[in-house]
Amino acid sequence: MKTDILVIGAGPVGLFTVFEAGILGLKCTLIDNLDKPGGQCAELYPDKPIFDIPGVPYQTAQEHVDALLKQIEPFDYDLILNERVESMSKKDDVWIVTTNKGSKVETPNIFIAAGAGSFEPIKPNLERDYSALEGNKIFYAIKDKTLFKDKKVAIFGGGDSALDWTVELQKVGAEVSLVHRRDAFRGAPDTEISVRKLNEERKIELLTPFIIKDIVGNENIDSIKLFNTETKEELEINADYILFFYGLNKKLGPINDWNLELSGNKIQVNTENFETDKEGIFAVGDINTYPGKLNLILSGFHETTLAVQKAFNRVYPGERVPFGYTTSSKKIHEKLGYSEK
Repeated sequence: MKTDILVIGAGPVGLFTVFEAGILGLKCTLIDNLDKPGGQCAELYPDKPIFDIPGVPYQTAQEHVDALLKQIEPFDYDLILNERVESMSKKDDVWIVTTNKGSKVETPNIFIAAGAGSFEPIKPNLERDYSALEGNKIFYAIKDKTLFKDKKVAIFGGGDSALDWTVELQKVGAEVSLVHRRDAFRGAPDTEISVRKLNEERKIELLTPFIIKDIVGNENIDSIKLFNTETKEELEINADYILFFYGLNKKLGPINDWNLELSGNKIQVNTENFETDKEGIFAVGDINTYPGKLNLILSGFHETTLAVQKAFNRVYPGERVPFGYTTSSKKIHEKLGYSEK
């Protein structure tokens, strides 16, 4: 398979790359190891609100992804899901990328839009094997909060996800118990205040300082055994579902082996076109770093817009990069399938 730009990661910045490339007449191929486009927005917090997209006062993360997919509908692009880029090599001025399932893509431009890199949830260290309950009774992310309506839910964790979902699930009628190993939280102070107020009003149950000791039950959760780290007492609670929000182990994965200039777990780029120290390899979105970097979706949109300009020159050397305003360019309107009434 040959493409003008290979995008590693199908999150918001990766999807917007398709739009900016399409405007210039370039074709993209996206590869993502998840089973659907949207990246962490779709996988980890689809129902969480986003307020800082210019011109969009409010939308959920999934609504944002859906809007981006709608925006790139006019353009021809390939989407390869459930595959992870494993290796790359270079022949002349073309990069050859191979996935873990053997797919090969040839391209002059690689855009790494992999967000925080590959990630997996941190799980509790219990003696028993509870894997049979994962995905049906035990979850590490919420895709549909209505699943928990009028159910008993035990949430474990002390960060933003644990606090936010305690508030959100209580709103849909869930009977929530929030369990944390200490009485101090590391999430947003305003949300912590809301959680403590809900506990005072007996709308949720706050259990600190407790840790999980065991899960009783095979096909269902019969009970959860807790251990108080101060008094050493044991407590048993009931729940229909368990949510573990202990955070994520974030890794660059195979990207670590590509000999790119790194700073911690971030890829160094220049700020002219967000190219790495390897010609033809760009890093956009949360995966990159540079002086003044902000991990915001809108920052990633800016970065990939400029990177696509350089990518055009690598596809069409010596040609001037076409520029037009989407408000008035008839050529862009034709590409978007728009006609004035």
